[in-house]
Amino acid sequence: MNLLISGASRGLGYEMTAEALRRGHTVIAGVRRQGTSIGKLVELADKHGDRLIVADLDVTDEACIAALASQLKNEGRELGAIVNNAAILTARNTPIEKLYMDEVIQSFDTNLYGPLRVVKHFLQLLTEQDASVINISSEAGSISNAYPNDYPYAISKTALNMFSQQLQVYVKDRGIQVLSIHPGWMKTDMGGENAPSDPREAARGILDLIECKVMPKTKFQFVDHTGKEMPI
Repeated sequence: MNLLISGASRGLGYEMTAEALRRGHTVIAGVRRQGTSIGKLVELADKHGDRLIVADLDVTDEACIAALASQLKNEGRELGAIVNNAAILTARNTPIEKLYMDEVIQSFDTNLYGPLRVVKHFLQLLTEQDASVINISSEAGSISNAYPNDYPYAISKTALNMFSQQLQVYVKDRGIQVLSIHPGWMKTDMGGENAPSDPREAARGILDLIECKVMPKTKFQFVDHTGKEMPI
């Protein structure tokens, strides 16, 4: 299977890349800027050779996205999964009275518009059997369990869940699975050292979902990394 993973240079993105390669897949590892903070990906490339392709993929730059999609199409490459992982967390624990709207706009540009742009240009390549679109979401995006602060991140993830739901309706007749996945609070740059879970565990669960080893049975397309239904 060919997997496209955005935000692949660190955290969950890196762990999903490593796990996919361990399982024998080929990964197009999207990074915002090659040459910066991709040392771990270089190590994976040394180990796995041409099954790892490190590519420029700034999800806020539609021209960059379109260029990579065109390149892969010209190479005759198909995709089995699109994993929208790139995200930012701004204005953490900021009350509404002190919120900078520029940070809200920046969050939506990456966390919501980024996946929209990626799917817009790469959906045409998602033609392998049992293909899927995986949008990395968060429990913060649950309306049922809403909490104050973290406004840009939470609201952008709620909107991402809606996008997953709409996209599933759009592609269901093509046999494409669409999921918003809460990977858990993990020890990453975003999650911090106090987080209780390991991104490697989440990566294994997400790959099981991509490989259809686990088939979620849910009303909505919002699940955790084990396939368990999340409250919408």
